[in-house]
Amino acid sequence: MENYGSKPDLRRPTTGGHHKVAMVELFFDLVFVFAITQLAHALLADVSIANAVKIGLLLLAVWWAWIYTSWVTNWLDPEKIPVRVMLFGLMISGLFMSAAIPRAFSDRGLAFALAFVAIQVGRSLFACWALHHHSEGNFRNFARITIWLGVSGLFWICGALLDGNARLMLWVMALAIEYAGPAAGFWTPHLGRSSTADWNVEPAHMAERCGLFVIIALGESILVSGATFASAEWKATTILAFMTVIVGTIAMWWIYFNIGAEEAVERFSSSDDPGGMARLGYTYLHLPIIAGIVIVAVSDELVLAHPYGPTDAKTAATLIGGPILFIFGNLLFKRATAGRWAQFGLDVGR
Repeated sequence: MENYGSKPDLRRPTTGGHHKVAMVELFFDLVFVFAITQLAHALLADVSIANAVKIGLLLLAVWWAWIYTSWVTNWLDPEKIPVRVMLFGLMISGLFMSAAIPRAFSDRGLAFALAFVAIQVGRSLFACWALHHHSEGNFRNFARITIWLGVSGLFWICGALLDGNARLMLWVMALAIEYAGPAAGFWTPHLGRSSTADWNVEPAHMAERCGLFVIIALGESILVSGATFASAEWKATTILAFMTVIVGTIAMWWIYFNIGAEEAVERFSSSDDPGGMARLGYTYLHLPIIAGIVIVAVSDELVLAHPYGPTDAKTAATLIGGPILFIFGNLLFKRATAGRWAQFGLDVGR
């Protein structure tokens, strides 16, 4: 049972519509523009299977830091001073985390791990403080989450103190703990398990937040393409390549936002278990969508940098793999939120 009268940090229930995304939430998201840029450039610097695994792991961490914050601001009012201060603290840690990404598997591993753990554990501790005595169900939920993140944090930090494959394996274990948490209901001895029925998430706010992250990733694609094209020699082939990548970016926007987006929100809002749908559709199934956009951004720069001659293996891999991953993620997301497989050709006119 929520007690709104004595705790000003909690969001008040809406009588109609939904809570709009606050300006401070958009300000917070700017850190993740930087993070996505760092991930794309780190992959572009070495398009290999080994580096793709490492960048994939870092992308999982970046997404997890962002989506957990979106869950928290679903319950806590970002217009209130304490919540704003918390978000600003996360922004500072997020900037350190993002700056460390290119060298996270070399000399800045500890900086990345400490910043990431500070985001995860610090946010959860703040949520426990804000929700204590005012939303007992969510307080117990975040108490469980804090314990899970504390355990995974040990693996992050220990991994950062090691090198090579040892660091990679410990960080894989850390991510496995974090990603298993929601699916396991954050089961904890003496505290039990969280139920998605208790996660009174506001559907439209969550959908809008995730849509904004997709915009962030698409924006990175446009920035990369525009910067590369601006420095290139403007010949017919280069201009054609530029037009191709821009049309591809527009197509990705169309697939995500125009095809079934409103239907997904409506089904989400009427669901008997909106917390469960948010966990599956918006927490887990957005990952391949974001990963696909990042890989497409890399392929765009490779194409614009070398529009002539035969296509090498790394360019072909990103050209094919990025769109496949993006479309696959959208198919899964539409299936989870619309209750059917998306029929892209039939839905374009909606």
